[in-house]
Amino acid sequence: MTIIGAIFLPSNPPESLRAVAQAADSAGLDELWIWEDCFRNGGLTAATAALAWTENLRVGIGIMPVPFRNVASLAMELATLGRMFGDRAVPGIGHGVQDWMGQVGARAASPLTLLREYATALRDLLHGEAVTVSGRYVKLDNVRLDWPPAVPPLLAVAAGGPKTIALAGEVGDAVVLAGGTSPAMVAETAKTVTDAQLVVFVPALTGPDAAERLAADAERYNAEYPGLSGSPAEIAAGVDEFVAAGASRVILQPVPDEDPEAYVRFVAEQVKPLVK
Repeated sequence: MTIIGAIFLPSNPPESLRAVAQAADSAGLDELWIWEDCFRNGGLTAATAALAWTENLRVGIGIMPVPFRNVASLAMELATLGRMFGDRAVPGIGHGVQDWMGQVGARAASPLTLLREYATALRDLLHGEAVTVSGRYVKLDNVRLDWPPAVPPLLAVAAGGPKTIALAGEVGDAVVLAGGTSPAMVAETAKTVTDAQLVVFVPALTGPDAAERLAADAERYNAEYPGLSGSPAEIAAGVDEFVAAGASRVILQPVPDEDPEAYVRFVAEQVKPLVK
């Protein structure tokens, strides 16, 4: 079954999240994803609050940069979320935007090595294993969680280039593809990622100037694919193209000046029912 979600942009103030999450939950949205962009909303804090405020909504964190946190610390946090909220918590990790990592003094010489070591250790910890590792970046000495989750969470790993996509498909349960990814790019990724789900963030807007607004946003971020625009039926047809290309989760993304509460209701009530 295809999962349809929406993104709570980090340009929104944290205090607005409660109303947005509850609107998404009441409207029947599958998932709400929160971005942990530097230096805005804290992903874990926001996700925990959103989960506590809702009953059925799954909340994804896309994504937590691994240089920010010791792997044992993140495993403890995610295990706690899993014990409290089950599979409603969907964590996502990545090697982070390198300029931002440089700003905080955490830029790795080999981001892919860090991501491989970190994701491997994190998965083992969340499966309740005792982990001893002495890697280039990750070092643990017989670390085991006292309260591992009853069921390990789906671990999403963000990826962009071919090497990162291959690694994410190897160490993650899902691969997160950022906005600007076209259906053709999803199909190409699906050729190499065969054992993990594909999560794709897709800019989508309705209204008379939707295409122009998306084009301006794509130009701002140098994205090749601007996204989906038009009526709910036209956007749903576009979502179907992503699903046909291999996406398991299609998470629709507004632009910063969009009303976030109205947007999650639009996705849940007008687009989702029309997706085949």
